[in-house]
Amino acid sequence: MTQGDLCVVTGALGYTGRYIARRLLAMGRRVRSLVSRLDRPNPFGDQLELAPLDFDKPAALAEHLRGADTLFNTYWVRFAHGNVTFEQAIENSRVLIRAARESGVRRIVHVSVTQPSKDSPLPYFRGKAVLERAVVESGLSYAILRPTLIFGDEDILIHNIAWFLRRFPVFVVPGTGEYRVQPVFVGDLADLAVRKAGESENVIVDAVGPETFTFEECVRLIARSIGRPARIIHLSPRITHVLTAMVGYMVGDVVLTRDEIAGLMAELLVSDCPPTCPTRLADWLREHGCTLGNRYSSEMARHYR
Repeated sequence: MTQGDLCVVTGALGYTGRYIARRLLAMGRRVRSLVSRLDRPNPFGDQLELAPLDFDKPAALAEHLRGADTLFNTYWVRFAHGNVTFEQAIENSRVLIRAARESGVRRIVHVSVTQPSKDSPLPYFRGKAVLERAVVESGLSYAILRPTLIFGDEDILIHNIAWFLRRFPVFVVPGTGEYRVQPVFVGDLADLAVRKAGESENVIVDAVGPETFTFEECVRLIARSIGRPARIIHLSPRITHVLTAMVGYMVGDVVLTRDEIAGLMAELLVSDCPPTCPTRLADWLREHGCTLGNRYSSEMARHYR
């Protein structure tokens, strides 16, 4: 991949894809993004080409990918909603991978998740495993990145933990809170993606930060960064989900799903591999604590409205 080469990024108007696009543009690459909504604000202006991410038109998808050196794929869904299902997301992704192969893309950098498994009871992690296999069997040169809990200026979970701490007298933690998380900075993930795009070896790499916390330790760290007390109570996963669903009704969002609670408690957002990304959550929180959680971050508003 050389300066000026076309790179295609799915979702560069969203979260992870935005950071990848920013890195590529800073390096002088030509960048096109496949997006589900062309009417969303484009922070890059004329620097970023836009094309529709329309899975019902595979020939058009292939044309939008033609001439690209690398496809950076961040497309996925956090939870099923309406006619958006994990099964449909898997099929959509297969359409995209086939279009990349047919259009002559050299390499795909695919964002997955830590600990995917085709035998997982959780459709998020099971679907990610299915897609990893599709990438491996595509015939394309590939780098599969497996991030843990991603944090950054536009993340959902870290910001909304802070939002809850700022507004409620207690913070509910499902179960013991002793299960671990290993946060990774979105900018580091983008840097890793761009580096791996420039290689040719087929690799699967965990994208993980240098710190591991129990979930309760993570909540307390966020509380200290925003100057609020962490009055934690421990409840069962079922009751925790009922309470978060009530708050979700008030804010018009899905705060936390049953499967996400199960994934947290099963320690699926932790890696046994050495850290591959340098930014410490503790350092980032010290810089962003004054603004963290000042407003609620809505998944529904970001993707479904």
